[in-house]
Amino acid sequence: MKIIDLIAGARPNFMKIAPIIDAFKKARNSGSQLRYRLIHTGQHYDRNMSGSFFEQLGIPDPDINLEVGSGTQAEQTAGIMLGYERVLLAQKSDLCIVVGDVTSTMACAITAQKLHVPVAHVEGGIRSGDWTMPEEINRMATDAVTNWFFTTSEFANENLRNSGVSNERIFFVGNTMIDTLLKNLTRLKKPPVWDQVALKEKNYFVVTLHRPNNVDEEENLKHLLEAIIQGARELPVVFPVHPRTAKNLEKMGISQNGLYTTEPLSYLEFNYLVQKALAVITDSGGITEETTVMGVPCITLRDTTERSETVTIGTNELVGTNPDKLKPFLDRLFAGKWKKGALPPLWDGKAAKRIVDHLERLV
Repeated sequence: MKIIDLIAGARPNFMKIAPIIDAFKKARNSGSQLRYRLIHTGQHYDRNMSGSFFEQLGIPDPDINLEVGSGTQAEQTAGIMLGYERVLLAQKSDLCIVVGDVTSTMACAITAQKLHVPVAHVEGGIRSGDWTMPEEINRMATDAVTNWFFTTSEFANENLRNSGVSNERIFFVGNTMIDTLLKNLTRLKKPPVWDQVALKEKNYFVVTLHRPNNVDEEENLKHLLEAIIQGARELPVVFPVHPRTAKNLEKMGISQNGLYTTEPLSYLEFNYLVQKALAVITDSGGITEETTVMGVPCITLRDTTERSETVTIGTNELVGTNPDKLKPFLDRLFAGKWKKGALPPLWDGKAAKRIVDHLERLV
């Protein structure tokens, strides 16, 4: 029997680990000797940011919860490393699987490797090239100590090859987050804001903002929201507010006609809104993948993206952080000239099975 640690710490991780857990269970029923140990670092602890995802996606209670909680990035990193080190010293695993690019990903990968536990990185190799993003540092540090890479795109494969990783360590499997989305499309749930605002399909926008350069400076955030409201041409703009942004909005007293803020939504509720929206305006990377699969136009308020395939193949466009650059893209949208987009290769709902099939041979 082989014990594999599966690390989850923050909301973006949960959609990626759910199908891997399902694949482990199916493999075990077929006689596999692989066993997983689910470790939740506790990096996110707000219920809608964490707890409800476990329930809705059928993720079992963690075998171990490090309960790190909030703090600076350095404090969280230290807490996660100390907690995971204690776990490995008490019972060493045969492999550590990390997903995505959050603090937990980097901290657990380094801790495992220092204790001679090999590391596999699901979503390895993606790069934005922007070192001001904490996630980019996490990606680079994680991949520097990774043994095996499970990748989502040829862009990621090429990034790894360019950094000296041999083809024998790269496994192009697809996107586990898309496994989760495809599995749950028939289960999406109407959120309360739908009836409260009397939303109509393809007649509203969804906005998400959380990156510091978009939300931390008062005038910039205000200018950005004004540009979005004006460009929406009186259509409702629904804004599920990240806790970080909510504090800034409250402090600034920002209120705009047509802007409807909500608390963070559960996975099924949020994707219900996305699927039926005219378009999504965001600074999130993961959402651009989901909009690509659902065929929903997506406008990304960033200068770089680590998910190039959502632009070159999918429905996403990179606008930048200057609010004045938003209008031409919205004009194109209202003119019915948005690109159709297509599914990137292997985004077919079978990525997790491919991962576990590879692990049967590797571990």
